[in-house]
Amino acid sequence: MTPPATPTTACGLDFGTSNSTLGVGGRLIALEGDAVTLPSAVFWEADGGAPRFGRAGIAAYLEGEDGRLLRGLKSTLGSGLVHERTRVGSRAISFREVLARFLAHMKARAEAVQGGPLTQVVMGRPVHFVDDDAGADAAAQAVLAEIAGEVGFRDVAFQFEPIAAALDYETGVSAEELVLIVDIGGGTSDFSIVRVGPDRARHADRADDILANDGIRVGGTDFDRGFSLAQIMPDLGYLGPTKGGEGTMPRHYYLDLATWHRINTLYNDRILADLKALRRDIDAPERLDRMLHVLEHRNGHALAIEVERAKIALSQAESCRLPLRPLTGGPNPVATRMALEAALEAPLLRIRDRIGDVLAMAGLRADQIATVFLTGGSSALPKLRADVAAVLPGARMARGDDLASVGTGLALEAARRFG
Repeated sequence: MTPPATPTTACGLDFGTSNSTLGVGGRLIALEGDAVTLPSAVFWEADGGAPRFGRAGIAAYLEGEDGRLLRGLKSTLGSGLVHERTRVGSRAISFREVLARFLAHMKARAEAVQGGPLTQVVMGRPVHFVDDDAGADAAAQAVLAEIAGEVGFRDVAFQFEPIAAALDYETGVSAEELVLIVDIGGGTSDFSIVRVGPDRARHADRADDILANDGIRVGGTDFDRGFSLAQIMPDLGYLGPTKGGEGTMPRHYYLDLATWHRINTLYNDRILADLKALRRDIDAPERLDRMLHVLEHRNGHALAIEVERAKIALSQAESCRLPLRPLTGGPNPVATRMALEAALEAPLLRIRDRIGDVLAMAGLRADQIATVFLTGGSSALPKLRADVAAVLPGARMARGDDLASVGTGLALEAARRFG
C-alpha cells in the first residue's frame, strides 16, 4: 500500500512593489479569484472596517469609498519610514503593521487554497533594497524576516529575485548556457549572470553558477514618476512661471503627487492654503486650479493609476489619451511613446550602465552571453528592450511571464531547499 503523500508546507513568496505571488512546488496559487498575482495594495475604510487587499482594495478606492489606499509598500523597507505611523481612519498604524497584514492575508489565502498550513518560506529580495548602504540593506531583510515569522512562517529563507527568475527560465532550456537575467521590478532593477542547464538544475548548491549579481533602486515606480512629471504635472502647474517669469512654482508639491507613497501627505488643510496663496503669483492660475481640484477631491492615487495605465498602454501603442478630466477638471491629454521614452532616458541610462558593470564583474564579454531573459512588470517597454539589445547585440532576447517568473522560481527553490 502506497503511503499518503506528505503535505507540502514550503512555499515561495514574491512580495513585490506592485504585485505579489505565492507558489508551492513550482506552481503559483490563485490569491484573488482566479488570478495568481495580487496587487500589493491595501485599502482601509475611514470607519475602521477590515482592510481589503489587491484588486478589491483598488476598486473600493476608485469607486469613491471613503478610506485610505496604500501601495508601493515594499519601498518602505530599508528606510525609517517602515517604522513610522500613518493615519488610517480614526487610528494611526505603522507601515510595518500594514506589511504584516498584507503578508498574513497572502498566507491565509494560499493556505485556504492549499488545504493546509504553510510553515516554511523562501522569500524573494532585490539584490539591493538600498543602493550603496549595506547596513540599511541588511536591516530591510531583517524586518521582512521578522514579519514573516510573526505571520506564522517557522523557517524563513531568502533568494535574490533575479536568481529565482533564472531558476524559472532554466526549466525550459535543453543545453547549458550563460544567461543574463534582467528583472525590472516596481522598485528595483536587478541583474544576474547565471550558468544554467538541465544537468546543473539537479545540483542543490548553485553558488558556483552565479557569475555576477547586482542591482539598483530604479524600477517601474520611477518610470511612472518621471512620466508623470514630464507629461501630466505641467498641466497642473509644475515648473510654471510666477510673477511674470521672475520665479517658478515650488517643485516639491508635484514631486510628492508623482510619488505614490507621498501622495497622502498632500491631503491636509495647510498645503491647500499654501497652494491657494500661490495662485496669486502663478502666471497660469487655471493650471494650479487643476492641482487644487486633485487635492480637494483626493484624486492623487487615481491620477497615479491612470499614469501607470498609460505607461503600460504605450508599450503596445504609439499614443494614448488619458481620461483625466474627472480627476483634474482639465483636458484629457494625449501621451506619446516618444515622450515617455524621453522622460525615461535617465533611469534607462542607469540600467544600461549597470548591465555593463555586471559583465565586468563576471569577467565576460557581451558576446559570451547566449541569452538575455527579461522579466518584471516594466520589462515590456520597447525602449528598454532595445537598450538591452544594444548592449548585448548577439544575445537572444527571451521573455518569461513578467509578473510570475520570480514567484515560480521561488516556489521551485522552496521545494528544493525544504523538500
